[in-house]
Amino acid sequence: MNFATAQESTDWLTVGGDRGNMRHSTLSQINRENVSQLELAWEYKTGELTDGRGKIIECTPIVIDGVMYVTTAYLKLVALDASTGTKLWEFDPLEHSGQPYPLASGGVNRGAAYWSDGKPNGKRRILHGISMGFLYSLDAKTGQLDPEFGDHGVKDLREDFEEDLSKLGYGPTSAPAICGDVVVLGVSCGEGPGIAAPGDIRGFDVRSGKQLWRFHTVPQAGEFGNETWEGDSWKDRGAANAWGGASSDPERGLIFCATGSAAFDFYGGDRKGDNLFANCVIAIDAKTGKRKWHFQTLRHDLWDHDLPVYPNLVTVIRDGQSVDAVAQVTKTGFVYLFNRETGEPLFEIEEKEVPESDVDGEQASPTQPIPVKPAPFSAQHFDESNVTTIGEENRNFVLEKLKTIRSGPAFNPPSLEGTVVIPGFHGGANWSGASFDPETATLYLNSTNMPNIMTLVPAPAGSPFRFVHKGYIQFRDQEGYPAIAPPWGLLNAINLNTGEYLWKTVLGEYPELTERGIPQTGTESFGGTIVTAGGLVFVGGTTDEKFRAFDKSTGKKLWEYQLPAGGYATPSTYMIDGKQYVVIAAGGAGKLRTKAGESFMVFAIPDVPSFQ
Repeated sequence: MNFATAQESTDWLTVGGDRGNMRHSTLSQINRENVSQLELAWEYKTGELTDGRGKIIECTPIVIDGVMYVTTAYLKLVALDASTGTKLWEFDPLEHSGQPYPLASGGVNRGAAYWSDGKPNGKRRILHGISMGFLYSLDAKTGQLDPEFGDHGVKDLREDFEEDLSKLGYGPTSAPAICGDVVVLGVSCGEGPGIAAPGDIRGFDVRSGKQLWRFHTVPQAGEFGNETWEGDSWKDRGAANAWGGASSDPERGLIFCATGSAAFDFYGGDRKGDNLFANCVIAIDAKTGKRKWHFQTLRHDLWDHDLPVYPNLVTVIRDGQSVDAVAQVTKTGFVYLFNRETGEPLFEIEEKEVPESDVDGEQASPTQPIPVKPAPFSAQHFDESNVTTIGEENRNFVLEKLKTIRSGPAFNPPSLEGTVVIPGFHGGANWSGASFDPETATLYLNSTNMPNIMTLVPAPAGSPFRFVHKGYIQFRDQEGYPAIAPPWGLLNAINLNTGEYLWKTVLGEYPELTERGIPQTGTESFGGTIVTAGGLVFVGGTTDEKFRAFDKSTGKKLWEYQLPAGGYATPSTYMIDGKQYVVIAAGGAGKLRTKAGESFMVFAIPDVPSFQ
């Protein structure tokens, strides 16, 4: 390996690798030929695991100038020497949070952001947002709060609202996005039948913390899109929030966001219409907050089918020409691809008729926009034809349950009887998102096949809303396995030039089923892929708690490692002094309900010397 190569792509600048979140690295020291030699180089334990109890770590570490910045299960921000794991400093935001607001989404956090003024010996900041509703700016070297930002380094994200949000969940769970000197935040907030906080996308001055703009994801009176809400249903409407983060195109000065459903998730009789800008990919001017273009991937969402992750900013070939594009993966199991400048779809999108609702007052959208290419990466129906095949008892259990509820195609509206939701509430794709290889125009994503059952229930007398629901119930057999036929988890490779799949491979394993002679089924996964010039795709995320590397060209598994707890986070890779490392959080716990952990695990090829 030559020294020049060793100096390329040293950093992992954002949780998505670059500002456009391709999650691609040009590093190739770890490659197809030697990845089988990959070993643990060092491990950092957060110290937050108590008597085996802990919380999920969803953080993707960022690495800048030899320093790794991680966020822990309990929201601390820690700076580590990225070659040894030695702790350089630690910041606990809860010691600087002022009023103890409620935590949105259980207090998860997917990482921090980095900004510098570009000057030698100039300002370098780490921006850390937490779901309690605060944004912190810290000196990247010392971990000290920036006294010029907000109130002595702390921005209370509720202070710019006229409404009282003090008792509502409101705050970022995904890393801030940076475009020039603007830091952009999407937030997590309530999506239930009660009052929910606004899901507006907001831009702040990265130096002062002053709010520069606020994009109304539920348009106000006189604003574009307000007509997609019947009557006054837009008033005091919460959610439609970009909780999955944002991507940045600094050259164009644009931010790209993806929004979720409007509240209430599962009943829209009080919000008839298409409900812009819920479930939209949106291009926003980073300086002004003005919309440049948008595309709504799902109208009048009744399934909690949020766009769950930032768009990937990619480049593809069309008619022999290079075209900058935006790729969006969805819970519904599709990839939408748009011209980055105009928002024009790069593959045809058809309007497909979908089932009506018979719930009193509900008016489901009669059609939904479905891309012709790529083909869906998750099941688009569930009925007797594709129930589980892992055993006769399992199959009969599911068939009996199907007799009591509604099943059939995707976009089947919730009902009082109970309706199968396919793909389920976790997708399809989720915040795991996708990675993109610019060398081959290939998108890599892990996907899930796990149906849910949604049952509406009339709200108690005197409630300000008409319906509640019985819960987020996954459709499982009597043993607890998914009701649908395997595979339950896949790793997919899609050529975005052609819209065709290069390969699919099963991702994850239930060892006890393998012992029974059942072919590998795959598992649900949380935590996404990265792709490297070494010909590798790295991914954790599965319930078997393994971290794996695959050949990016063929999908062949080349390496796996048994983590101490589930790697429910997206990894990152970087190089220091000529040595490449790969890191993943192993926090377990969370929605997959495996044992908790407290580690960041860092891997390298042991016999590669570093330049020191």
